[in-house]
Amino acid sequence: MASAEQKEVEENGSMISGLLDKAKGFFAEKLANVPTPEASVDNVDFKGVTRQGVDYHAKVSVKNPYSQTIPICQISYVLKSATRTIASGTIPDPGSLVGNKTTVLDVPVKVAYSIAVSLMKDIGSDWDIDYQLDIGLTFDIPVVGDITIPVSTQGEIKLPSLRDFF
Repeated sequence: MASAEQKEVEENGSMISGLLDKAKGFFAEKLANVPTPEASVDNVDFKGVTRQGVDYHAKVSVKNPYSQTIPICQISYVLKSATRTIASGTIPDPGSLVGNKTTVLDVPVKVAYSIAVSLMKDIGSDWDIDYQLDIGLTFDIPVVGDITIPVSTQGEIKLPSLRDFF
């Protein structure tokens, strides 16, 4: 009698396990097709010199596919030159994306003086450095949760000259 009960429990457990697997597959398929914001870096510009270092600003355009605003949890960035990290940081709670529109975000990147001076020693007379900027935009999308969209760009930026300091 115990073996009949055990067999029934195993069959019920197998049936529940099969239903859970089907539910997981259904939700995974639906979540894979959920639209997410699309982002691109428009440009990276030299903004100026402050007491803390050299300021650059990246303009990032983000298109919101939803009619509701989406909160931006954080923006993280890493600025590299020749695989060397020259600046990194996180901007917590920078605002929200407007519904069904493209929002332009300004991502300030600060390079410390010590790093800027070492870069100046390594470059030639053109005062340009090749860079790679990696940005991670983290959004809180209802039902789905937090998602991070990676955006990357490469190019050349100017280092400040002596007249920028004075």
